[in-house]
Amino acid sequence: MSRKALCLLSCLLLALTAGAAEYSIRGTTDKDVAIYKPGEKMVFTLRVLDNGSPVAGKTVKWTRTGDDGKTEKGEGVVDEKGLTVTTSTDKPGFVRILAHAFGEDGKNLQGFVGGWGDNKNGNIFFDGGACVDPEKLITVEEPKDFDEFWKATKAKLAEVPLKAEQKEVPSKNPKVKIYEVKIDCAGPRPVTGYLTVPADAKEKSLLGILQFHGYGVRKHTPPGGLNDKAIVFDVNAHGMELGKDDEYFKQLQKDLQNYCFKKDENTDREKTYYYGMAMRVMRALEYVKSLPEWNGKDLQSNGGSQGGLQGLWGAALDKDVSSSSIWSPWCCDFGGITLGRLRGWRPDYNEALNYFDPVFHAKRINSKVHLIANYGDYTCPPSSVWIVYNNIPHENKSMEVKQGCTHGYEMKKCMRYVITPKEIKDVGEKK
Repeated sequence: MSRKALCLLSCLLLALTAGAAEYSIRGTTDKDVAIYKPGEKMVFTLRVLDNGSPVAGKTVKWTRTGDDGKTEKGEGVVDEKGLTVTTSTDKPGFVRILAHAFGEDGKNLQGFVGGWGDNKNGNIFFDGGACVDPEKLITVEEPKDFDEFWKATKAKLAEVPLKAEQKEVPSKNPKVKIYEVKIDCAGPRPVTGYLTVPADAKEKSLLGILQFHGYGVRKHTPPGGLNDKAIVFDVNAHGMELGKDDEYFKQLQKDLQNYCFKKDENTDREKTYYYGMAMRVMRALEYVKSLPEWNGKDLQSNGGSQGGLQGLWGAALDKDVSSSSIWSPWCCDFGGITLGRLRGWRPDYNEALNYFDPVFHAKRINSKVHLIANYGDYTCPPSSVWIVYNNIPHENKSMEVKQGCTHGYEMKKCMRYVITPKEIKDVGEKK
C-alpha cells in the first residue's frame, strides 16, 4: 500500500473514531454534599451524554431502593437538561438510584462501564445515591468477648516463631531489591508476598508499607512499580506459593472456590477462612517490623475491597500501625441486613462473623485512617464504610465520598466531598 493510501486510511479511521458515540449517564443531586435531613427532598438529575455532551430523546429507566425498605421505579425521555427523580427517606440511611439509558430503538446505549475484565464497555448506567443522618447509623451488638477472642488468637500466633525465607529475584530498578518471601504462621497457610527494599537502605531509616489484596485467587507476580523510598510488602491473601506455573494457580482457584462464602465454615469463628487470613495479616506486620531497615515508627496497613478489610484488621490488631489508606473495605457491617440496610456482596450473616467485622475493629484503631466510600458501591455499601468511619474513636480520620461511582466504575467528573470530624469539605468535581 502506498504512503498516500495509508494516509487516507488513517484519516478515515480517525474520522470514524471521532464520530463514534460514547454514551454515558451523569447523575447529580441538588446538593453536591448529598447529605439530607429526614423527610427532605432529594432531587437527582440524570443526563445522557454522548462524548461528554448532553443529548435529548433517549429513554432513562430508574429504580430507587434504600435502607428504608422502599422501592420505586420510573422512566422518562430526557432532554438536554436531563430527567429529574425526586425522593426522600425519614430514617438514617442511604437511598440508591440505579438508572439505565435506551436509544430510540429500545436497545441499551453502550459505553464505558469499567469493571475487572478485559471488556470495559457495556450497557451504560448511573449508580449513585444520597443519605440521611449517616452519623446515627447503628450496628448489631458487638460480641461481649471480642477482645478476649483476639487476645487468644494473638497468643496462638505467638506460639509459632517468626521465621521467614527470603529469595531475591531480578529487579528492573537497580535502586530497589525484590524478594520472594514466605513466613511461618499459625493456621493452615503461611504468609507469602513480594518485599521491596531500597538497595542502599540503612538500618532504621525507612517507613514500612503493607499492601493487602482484593478478593480472588490470581497469580501473584513481582510488583511493577517500585518504591525506592520505603519498605513495601505486597501480601496476597492466601499464602500461595510464588513463582509457580499456571497449572498451580488453576488448581488453587479450584481449591479456594467461594472461599469466605462457605456457610458451614462461617458458623465457627476459628474455622471460617477469615480467621487464617487475619492471622496472616498480623504475622505480615510483625515481619516488616522485624526488618532492620524499618524506622520503628512509620507503619502503613493499606488496601482496597478485601485488601481494605485486611488493612483495617491490621490497624486494629497491631498498635504499631501509624496510618491506613483504605478504599471501599469489604465485609463491613455484616449484621446490617438484619436492621434493614441494603446488602452488599458478602457471605450470609452469621454471628460468628461479627468477630471479623471492621465496624467493631474500628473502635480499636488508634492510627490515622483515610477511607473512600462510593454512593453507588453495592459490593461494599456506603453505609458500611460510613459506620467504620463513625466508629474510629479519634479525630485523625477522614473519608472521601464520591457520587456515581461503584466498586469498579468511576463516573467522569464525579462530585465528591471529604468529611472529617471538624468539617465537610466540598471538593467538587474530580477532574
